[in-house]
Amino acid sequence: MRKKELKLVVTFHTTADAMAMEKACREQAVPGRLIPVPRSVSAGCGLAWCAPLEERARLSEMMQKIHIGEEGLFECVL
Repeated sequence: MRKKELKLVVTFHTTADAMAMEKACREQAVPGRLIPVPRSVSAGCGLAWCAPLEERARLSEMMQKIHIGEEGLFECVL
């Protein structure tokens, strides 16, 4: 079982945005993974990107650059 720690959770309006995020992060070696949206957070598509908190600026910059719109950015214990 993983140790629970504070993570950055990015939610999306559409599944297409979530999948585009996964692809972009893999191509640019940005750490993280797709997860089901945590119960404490609501989102349109049910998928979220989970990453270390220190990646917040890098992820925001990348999403702006490639036009991926997030529904929200949250800090959650996962």
